[in-house]
Amino acid sequence: MKIALYIVLLLVFFGSMVVIGFICRRKAASTDGFLLGGRNVGAWLTAFAYGTSYFSAVVFVGYAGQFGHRFGVAATWIGLGNAFIGSLLAWKILGRRTRLMTRHLKSATMSDFFGKRYDSNALKVAAAIIIFIFLIPYTASLYNGLSRLFAMAFDLPFWVCIVIMSVLTAVYVIAGGYMATAINDFIQGIIMVIGIVAVIVAVILTKGGWNDVFASLSQVEDAAVPAQAGVFTSFFGPDVVSLFFVVILTSLGTWGLPQMVQKFYAIKDESAIVKGTIISTIFAVIVAGGCYFLGGFARVYFPEKPTEGYDAIIPAMLSELSPVLIGLVIILVLSASMSTLSSLSMTSASTMTLDLIKPYSKKEMTDKGQVLWIRGLIVVFIVISAVIAILQYYKNFGFIAQMMAVSWGALAGAFLAPFLYGLYSKKTTKAAVWFSYFYGVGIMVLYLLYTFWLKDYFTLPAFWASPLNLGALVMLTDLIFLPIISAFTKKPDMKKVEEMFACYHKTILVPAEKVLVDEDEK
Repeated sequence: MKIALYIVLLLVFFGSMVVIGFICRRKAASTDGFLLGGRNVGAWLTAFAYGTSYFSAVVFVGYAGQFGHRFGVAATWIGLGNAFIGSLLAWKILGRRTRLMTRHLKSATMSDFFGKRYDSNALKVAAAIIIFIFLIPYTASLYNGLSRLFAMAFDLPFWVCIVIMSVLTAVYVIAGGYMATAINDFIQGIIMVIGIVAVIVAVILTKGGWNDVFASLSQVEDAAVPAQAGVFTSFFGPDVVSLFFVVILTSLGTWGLPQMVQKFYAIKDESAIVKGTIISTIFAVIVAGGCYFLGGFARVYFPEKPTEGYDAIIPAMLSELSPVLIGLVIILVLSASMSTLSSLSMTSASTMTLDLIKPYSKKEMTDKGQVLWIRGLIVVFIVISAVIAILQYYKNFGFIAQMMAVSWGALAGAFLAPFLYGLYSKKTTKAAVWFSYFYGVGIMVLYLLYTFWLKDYFTLPAFWASPLNLGALVMLTDLIFLPIISAFTKKPDMKKVEEMFACYHKTILVPAEKVLVDEDEK
């Protein structure tokens, strides 16, 4: 009976996704329509597209369980950081300027933005290569959270679940492009909001209610800090420094992730920015805050680290719920994973096509040809990531799980400062941007070398051996290094830079209903 319920829910869910993809196919005929929805996407769709691309199964199953077990209910700060730094401030600081500058430069990808903003084709190519390399393991890690949930609900091999999800995501993305993705993200976002609220309430009730679950958590002691009674119900948890760096990486890091900032490229108008800021923030408070708050009760179920790993924590919590709620959670995690997968695959495929293949094609690539290439590379990207995820699951490689944090750190470390300063500062130089690329990617590659080779020869302190801490430090320090390096390296062509920044200073006449004006003003 339970299996039949789950299958019906999945069929309805998958069917609606595919139908929407084919309904939107006419809006995906051109490159601009396929990638950006004609830059005419409203507040609700853009806000939900941003939020659902942000939060995947990695957050719900992996990070919520891991950081909830590590920090207790203080892990909720991570979700609030995601909401107010990764969403609210991102929209306020990046949204309007990104939309104006990228339209002015006729840029559809982050790497193309770097190439045109800093007048360097080499910077564009390097950024495109970095994006393609580090988005693949990022995407493969999305599937990790699905394995335990499907094992709990179905008697199906993991590879079957991966194939089904991959094929259906590819179908609706290839058919309908960005508009299909945005509409599906909106539906998936509603499912995520309802699902996380229902799950939190149900989990707390299964443990006797609010007072009982907090009482149980307060009795758990941390072997590392035995003197801190009730540390997992405290305001900042047992390790406030590590908590801070997790907040920075997972919140500020979104400002440098191509699949996130490219959502701002497609915003329709000023009204959509204002509304989208509010909607995206509320969405993040509920979904991210809810996920990490739920994970905060991990030690009620596992006082010590589970032998099966942190990914076992959230499924263990859910296993006590009713079949209906378990079915809702399965759809919730699928929604989170498919929305992020569609965003990552479109970002990687468009970057490869527009910034690597098109410029070096012997024949001029038509608009139709560009869309065809993008669709083909979406398939390639999804297949590669699915194969890696399957190999990781069955061969038990630790590489991909660690590469999630490494990918995030490398991408945000390389791109955050150049992108932010590119929107605000006229003095940023090519040399400073090159430094950011090498600095962000280099530090994380060195971490990988240490993890898989160098640690046999020496041991780093625990703080420096964490990719989360390293990624956050790279982002923060690069925000300081980039303007310093710009001050001592060759200045850009100020005439070209002034022309680019002119897009911010155009005078636009608007009706009085949009702006308050006194009657006696001329």
